[in-house]
Amino acid sequence: MDISAPAVAKLQAHGANAMQGLVSALPFEDGIFGLVCAFDIVEHVDDDDGALSELSRVAAPGATLLLSVPLHPSQWTPFDDFVGHCRRYEPEGLVAKLAKYDFVIEQSAVYGMQPKSSRLLDIGMWFLTHRRTRALWWYNNVFMPIGVRFQKKLDLVTGMIDTKGVDEVMLVCRKISKGNNA
Repeated sequence: MDISAPAVAKLQAHGANAMQGLVSALPFEDGIFGLVCAFDIVEHVDDDDGALSELSRVAAPGATLLLSVPLHPSQWTPFDDFVGHCRRYEPEGLVAKLAKYDFVIEQSAVYGMQPKSSRLLDIGMWFLTHRRTRALWWYNNVFMPIGVRFQKKLDLVTGMIDTKGVDEVMLVCRKISKGNNA
C-alpha cells in the first residue's frame, strides 16, 4: 500500500501485489493481517490517530505491528520539515498512544541513520534545497550505500529501549484483544 501512484506502478512492474491508498482509509477487512508494517509513515500524516486506528483495525488479535518513528520533538531539525514530518514523539506519549489502539511494545531498537553532526545535516539540507538533483545522486549512489554498510545492526531489546540520545526507534508491537493484557 502506498500513496504514490508511480511507486505502486513500479512495485507492480516488479511483481508486487501493490495498491494505491491512504493509511487512514485502508481498503481491507477488519482483523485480517497477522503482520502490519508501518515504517516511516505515522509521523508524516496529519491524523496519526486515524492512521493508528486503521492499522489496529486491520490487524488480527495477536498480530505483530512493525513501526518506526522519530523521537523527541525538541530534536526537530530542518530535515524534519524537508521530509514532511508532522511530528516527533515523546517516548512515554508514544507508548500510551499505541496502548490506546491495543498495541503493546514487545521489543525495540535504535533505528535510522541521522548523522551526529548538525553541521553535516545543515550542509546536506543546503544541497537538497539548492542542488537537489546532484544531492539526490550523491545520496542514492554514495552516502546511502556507505551508510547502510556501516549502519549498526538492529539490537532488539525487550520492551522500550533507553531513548536518551535516540533519534528514531523501531518497534515490534503486539495487538492485544480488548480486555486482554497479554
